[in-house]
Formats: sequence, C-alpha cells, structure tokens
Amino acid sequence: MKVVILCGGKGTRLREETEYKPKPMVEIGGRPILWHIMKLYAYYGHKDFILCLGYKGNVIKEYFLNYEFMNSDFTVHLGTKEAVVTHNGHEEDWNVTLADTGLETPKGGRLLRVQPYLADETEFMLTYGDGIADVNIDQLVKHHRTEEKIVTFTGVRPCSRFASVQISSDGSVVGWKEKKQLKNFINGGFFVLKSEIFEYLMDDVELEEEPLEKLAHIGQVSMYKHHGFWECMDTYRDYKYLNDLYDKGVCPWAVWNQQECLTTTTEINV
Repeated sequence: MKVVILCGGKGTRLREETEYKPKPMVEIGGRPILWHIMKLYAYYGHKDFILCLGYKGNVIKEYFLNYEFMNSDFTVHLGTKEAVVTHNGHEEDWNVTLADTGLETPKGGRLLRVQPYLADETEFMLTYGDGIADVNIDQLVKHHRTEEKIVTFTGVRPCSRFASVQISSDGSVVGWKEKKQLKNFINGGFFVLKSEIFEYLMDDVELEEEPLEKLAHIGQVSMYKHHGFWECMDTYRDYKYLNDLYDKGVCPWAVWNQQECLTTTTEINV
C-alpha cells in the first residue's frame, strides 16, 4: 500500500531548527524525523512513499537524491568524476516520489495534488511528517478493512504538558495533578484512506476541517485506538525531549531496531 506523508508545513513554532530546513528534516539521533517515520512503515512492508513537499522542499529532494552516497563509504575516481560505492550499510529498498504541492497549500489541497500518483489505488495510507509512534501498522490496516469506512485515523491520548488543578467554590486550590493523561483521544495521524476521499477534497481546504467533518457526519470515519508511544515534534521542547530519549536509548518508535533501543514505553521518564 502506498504511503503519503505531508511534508509541506513551515514549522514556525520550531524556528530554531526550521529556519534552514523543513520540519520533517529536523533530526532525532542524527536522522531526520521523516526517516524515522518511513522506517516504521517499511518495517511493516510499505515501502512506496509519496512526499507532499512545500516549505524548503528542495532540502528533502537533495536528501534523497544524495541518500546513497551520504550514507555510504565510497571511492571517487578523480578526473573521471565517477563514484563507486564500496560499502553501503544503510541501503533502503524504498520507492520515493517527491511532489511539489505548493508553499501555502493546506493539507487537503496537498493530498488532492498527489492524486495522480494514487490513480491505481483503492486505498492508501497518510500521515504527518512530524509525528512518530510505535503504531502497529498491520493492526491499523486490519481495523480499517473491518470497519469499511472511507477514513480511519489513529487516536492517541498524550499527556498534558500542564498541571491540572481543582478549586473549591471560594477559589481555593484543593487538588493538583501534574501531566495528567488526556481523557479523550486526539488525532495522531497514521490514516488509512479509501480513494473516495478525493470526492471530498478541494485545493483550498484543510483535510481535518470540512472534509473530515462532513465524512464524520455521514458515519464514514473510524478511529483506531493506539495506547502505545506517540509524540509530535511541534516545538523546540519536543525536539529536545525526543533527542533526550534517543540519547538515553529510549526510542520505542524504532520497532525496526529494538536491539539498539530496548527500553519500553513504560520506562520513559525524562
């Protein structure tokens, strides 16, 4: 199944990193978060990617154009400008389509603009280029096919970043809880979509607004509940948090390489 990844946002709340690169290229452990996302899908056998580019999309194009050489030892024959790869420990058997979907295009429009690359697909996957998780993609797809809805999204329950307080009628604080897990699920990305989604898209709409609102109203949206690890790299604080986890060997999203990161989600404490 093909995987569409939204990579066009400006990442204004992560300006420390995104001034010179798009947010999907911000690194965790020396690798772009985009690479981590793609590795998850590839682990489950989904290796055909369509990247919706926008802000500083050329940085992503250059990364994949030079991927083999930048991740390999190689020999250059000076004078002939030929390069012979002598060792490649990071070769990926991925097919990556890089599509320019505009600088200011909303997410619904970005998806609509890559429809030609999905012309032969009855269903495909979609996610954001800034969120990582240990979602079981096999179970997600199974859920989608069981529910038979046009849209399936992954619901997650992250912890609040702020303390919650209880007050009495006179305004006195009578309770305090730090970083309480949210009661309700939120949209964590990792969608599975039927091709009928394109009937609800327009070039100037956000995917999560009118299209999904309309589909939910007619009973065509399903939620796959994910109770494991999920984090979105939205701010510099998120960048530091995820890299601190990686430095401590706590990277539960790296299901493709648990020999390197063996710590489970229940042991996360930073």
